[in-house]
Formats: sequence, C-alpha cells, structure tokens
Amino acid sequence: MYLIVGLGNPGKEYEKTRHNVGFDTIDELVDAHRMGSSGKKHKAMYGKGTIAGEKVILAKPLTFMNLSGESVREMVDYYKIDVKNELIVIYDDIDLDPGQVRIRAKGSAGGHNGLKNIIAQLGTQEFARIRIGVGAKPKGWDLADYVLGRFDKTVRAEVDQAIERAAKAAACIVEEDINSAMNKYNG
Repeated sequence: MYLIVGLGNPGKEYEKTRHNVGFDTIDELVDAHRMGSSGKKHKAMYGKGTIAGEKVILAKPLTFMNLSGESVREMVDYYKIDVKNELIVIYDDIDLDPGQVRIRAKGSAGGHNGLKNIIAQLGTQEFARIRIGVGAKPKGWDLADYVLGRFDKTVRAEVDQAIERAAKAAACIVEEDINSAMNKYNG
C-alpha cells in the first residue's frame, strides 16, 4: 500500500497559494484516478483507491504545513507503511523555477519546514519526494508572505502543468518505480 501525501495549509485563504501545490497535486490525483474522499482521520483529509492495481491512500494533512509530520507519522503507523518504499511526499520548492518538477528517493529538508517536521517525526530522510518549483522569493520579501501568496496568471499556468506532471510522476512511482519516474519527469 502506498501513502501519497501532499503538503499545504487547510482553509480557503490558502487555496492556490505557492505553499499549497502539494494539496493541488493530491486533488489532481483524486480527479485522475477517480478517488473519493474517505473523510478526516489522522489529522488529515484522505481518500483510498487504486493506481495501477496498487492500493493507495492520498492525504492532505490538516495540521498546517509546519506540523505535517504529526499527521504523516500517524498514517505511517496506522497503515504500517514502509517509509522507504511506500511513502511519497509532494511539496513546494523555492529553489526550483516555477513549473519545474524534481523527484528524489531521499534527501534533506532543504529548509522546508513541513519536510523538516516529517523527517523529525519519522526519524529518517529516506522516502520519496516530489518537489514542485514555485520560484525564489523576490529580494526584500518576507518568505512566509511569498509562499502564502498566489501566482500571477501566466506563472499559474506553468505551475498547473507541473502539478499535472507531478501527479503523473507519483502514479509512475506506484506503477513502475522511482527511477522510472525520475527518468521521465525530472526537469
């Protein structure tokens, strides 16, 4: 069974912000694979279904970004997820240009507080992650204001395409493996 977690912040005020591209990717996966909501549990909104015949849980933690690990830890424990082989985390990255997608099998948090909390809660950096570029913050901007802001229309179109690619990459990891997904979708 795979657990695919998209990071973001709950609430209407955060919809379509840079920090919520992980949530947006989960929504894309829900639509693409026709999965309904199973409700709220483990401090997350979640749904169950299948991708390529594999059981999958899609989740959006409701703990707010910086405490995402609390929800992920509960789901990993409850569903007995093999973190190294069955967990995929999708999130925003300011070090990538808008529209870029990067897939890795493991790595550091790279300054992302949501990922830092997941690593702290799980006690490992060895899990798949899909990063979606949102661009660097402009000089003089507060980082929180930037990541909680929205894209302009032109950039949003690029990011929407990246969200679609990220969803396909997550499905590719489930259907094939992470190396196939890296070869097809990194860039």
